[in-house]
Amino acid sequence: MTENKINIFLRIRPTKKQLSNYEIVDDGQGLVIDIPKENQAVEVINNTKERHEFRFNKVFDREARQEEIFQDVALPAVTAALDGFNGTIFAYGQTGSGKTFTMTGGPEKYADRGIIPRTLSHIYNELRRRSDFSYQIHVSYLEIYNNNGYDLLDPSLEEQAKQLEDLPKVSLQEDEDGNIHLKNLSAHHAPSEEEALNLLFLGDTIRTTSETPMNLASSRSHCIFTLFITACKVGTDVIRKSKLHLVDLAGSERVYKTSAQGSLLKESKYINVSLHFLEMVIVALQERSQGKNQRHIPYRNSMMTSVLRDSLGGNCKTSMIATMNPEKAHIDESTSTCRFAQRVAMVSNVVKVNEEIDPQLVIKVRRIEGGRGSHREEKTKQRL
Repeated sequence: MTENKINIFLRIRPTKKQLSNYEIVDDGQGLVIDIPKENQAVEVINNTKERHEFRFNKVFDREARQEEIFQDVALPAVTAALDGFNGTIFAYGQTGSGKTFTMTGGPEKYADRGIIPRTLSHIYNELRRRSDFSYQIHVSYLEIYNNNGYDLLDPSLEEQAKQLEDLPKVSLQEDEDGNIHLKNLSAHHAPSEEEALNLLFLGDTIRTTSETPMNLASSRSHCIFTLFITACKVGTDVIRKSKLHLVDLAGSERVYKTSAQGSLLKESKYINVSLHFLEMVIVALQERSQGKNQRHIPYRNSMMTSVLRDSLGGNCKTSMIATMNPEKAHIDESTSTCRFAQRVAMVSNVVKVNEEIDPQLVIKVRRIEGGRGSHREEKTKQRL
């Protein structure tokens, strides 16, 4: 086992509006935000301070391309997942800051593909190259809407044209060892990149989005696209089982800015509460890493933090990409996002390769060896 810090990255979305006063420093690993006192919003934490400095593994400015994001943020965790390590990549930021574009991509240009489709392409290319292993890939797609879980790949959504709310809710079950299992969440075999992409696009067409004053297609739910990878080296009875979570979190919202009402207001409340519970988990893990007497980590407060328990403080190689809207009107949310990222960077995971002996392979080998032994005995009797 090895200790592994969560990697944090920051992406600044393009805009044509008036920019806040920020600067990327330290060879792309630091960000400085200057907030003149006379312009400070009430929400800015510690608003007597004018200069805010933050550290990241890397800061991507407004011109960053999708391929660059994938190579730096996602590729190490994706490669590790093929080697038997659990991995998580999640996007965090205010609504309209570019999380879904970063994770899924844009529909118009092939070059605009996001982290998830690029991950699928890379994985299946690697499977063809790694001929000394046999792999099986299964896919699930979970939506957490108003703190209820739904299976975006439930077959009845297509076959019977059901509404998402009509489906059995995905529920959490915890075994004796503390492992979380998801009831009513299907896992689909994906033997090719094309089939995996079809599953991704199917789920994306069903997930909950709405038009808000800040985003024409705002994600109203947290979505977790998971790849379950099983690998067996040819000629051995050792198998590796890993999972790779690719997570698009719904964005935090200031209700007075979005003017949300009705169902939008209800969704905003659930989103903000679940993100608050995520922050509580991160703060508790940060305090534990600093040696404080923090025994209880409140994972059970929400479905999202329960599902991501391994990703936050567990057996997982995790990377977070924070997305920031650099417009002057959103400087308070941008500062808050960067502060959250600094807390995440303090969290350590303990990672290991997930290897086990495949009992079916052992039984198969013993049967073959037993058959050979019987055959030898029969030959000996015939000679006698």
